[in-house]
Amino acid sequence: MAATGKRIRKAYENLDKNLVHTLKEAVSTIKGRATAKFDETIELSMNMNIDPRKADQNLRGMVSLPHGTGKSVRIAVFARDAKAKEAEAAGADIVGAEDLMEKIQKGEINFDRCIATPDMMAVVGRLGKVLGPKGLMPNPKLGTVTPDVAGAVKAAKGGQVEYRSEKTGIMHAGVGKASFSDEALVDNITSLVSIIMKARPSSVKGVYLKKAHLSSTMGPSVKLDIEELAGL
Repeated sequence: MAATGKRIRKAYENLDKNLVHTLKEAVSTIKGRATAKFDETIELSMNMNIDPRKADQNLRGMVSLPHGTGKSVRIAVFARDAKAKEAEAAGADIVGAEDLMEKIQKGEINFDRCIATPDMMAVVGRLGKVLGPKGLMPNPKLGTVTPDVAGAVKAAKGGQVEYRSEKTGIMHAGVGKASFSDEALVDNITSLVSIIMKARPSSVKGVYLKKAHLSSTMGPSVKLDIEELAGL
């Protein structure tokens, strides 16, 4: 515990929590303080001026990060026959139909993303109460209900991340690993932020992005310049 305490104290040493950083400064600062014994995830958190209780302000979507996430993603696919073979060839970890449904009903959920062909939704629909709360329910708007299962699997494996507004209007997502170069992290963050900014609901008045922070799994967070982000 003493060693852990020393590492954390070092990570927070001489850090001004009130200082606003440019994106490049923030990436450099957070990477330099991500000193855990594993490759820490770099996470972006954005406090948006939205009310997720309103349908048009409940933001959710997918973004393919140019440099991936650095995370290994396990994919489950609901498909039959030729589509099942396409999913397997594309790299899906689990492929099935009613048999997969039964495993999930028994609590076997060893995957991070669930994809389904449209004809399988009658089966998948029975799992709403199980997959829904975990954010794993296939959704046409997210591209996870699609006849192109091969494309969806490849996109998920290639670094696609989901952004989703929480009840308080906060949105966060992993944008890479501490081992990534500064340039790669800046590119990933720019891609994610630009999509979110373009998704601004027409009903939102005034400031859209209120606050933003960058952090690592076991390290501190720093404030980001929201004017710079808003212009991405």
